[in-house]
Amino acid sequence: MSEGPLLFDRRLLRERRARFAAEIEDREVLIGHVAGEIADRVAIMLRAFPRALDLGAYHGLLGRTIAELPSVEDVFYAESVLAYARRCPPPAIVCDEDLLPFKDGAFNLVVSGLALHRVNDLPGSLIQIRRALAPDGLFMAAALGANALGELRECLLEAEEEIEGGVSPRVAPFADVRSYGALLQRAGFALPVTDTEELEVIYPSPRALMQEIRALGGGNVLVARSKKPLSRRVLMRAEDLYRSRYGTPDGKVAATFQFVFMSGWGPDPSQQKPLKPGSAQSRLADALNTTEQPGGAKASFRRPPSGDRDRR
Repeated sequence: MSEGPLLFDRRLLRERRARFAAEIEDREVLIGHVAGEIADRVAIMLRAFPRALDLGAYHGLLGRTIAELPSVEDVFYAESVLAYARRCPPPAIVCDEDLLPFKDGAFNLVVSGLALHRVNDLPGSLIQIRRALAPDGLFMAAALGANALGELRECLLEAEEEIEGGVSPRVAPFADVRSYGALLQRAGFALPVTDTEELEVIYPSPRALMQEIRALGGGNVLVARSKKPLSRRVLMRAEDLYRSRYGTPDGKVAATFQFVFMSGWGPDPSQQKPLKPGSAQSRLADALNTTEQPGGAKASFRRPPSGDRDRR
């Protein structure tokens, strides 16, 4: 586990998520979106995945989606909340995403949808995932990015400052795409790749948006949160601000979700590797038609003879 300060109250997170287990099937728009995207990316890999793990599985939608691929055989599920693990297809176990009980090389594929942004020790979790992968096994995940829920964060902070004269964190911070990429490299994944997608979702009201976020485990479970409940006046003011700034013509509201997609491979000698310095067989200067100069000098372009130039 990380020795740094804890960001999330994981016990409180598990308790709150458990309250919404019975209605998760009615709130799977975001989970379903990333499940489809991850499955599409796994499908284009020209290899078989005999043993796969859906980590942070909710009710197993991502795992069931990849299980339909011809390349994926057995799928296992891991969830930190018992009520959700019981809704996954078997075999399913209960464990935290940063305390994995699997032996090294247990899986050929590990996927995760909208779970890893809420762990306290993400570097440690990624290292354990990499160890759980067989050599040349694939890790692919989606997590919320830094631009997710910016509208809600803005309106809550402004409303609380206006009415209470001060603010406390109400929406968890999320890492940006570069940070996720750096963590993949730090964890030892081969060929790490990250990219982002922004999705605008329309909700009937700001309150409906906040209920959806709580159901997906995105409520305020920060260790540094104010223990004082958000007052009705602040909540109503935040809703008014949200409607005025991000309302739609038909009276609904828009919310932006940024997803960071991550992928990496378990290291294996068969994988392509960067060339050693000095091993190149051709010079970049030749490809660019320039004269190579010592460090600090300006490059000069060689002009073709006048008879060879394009006529205009």
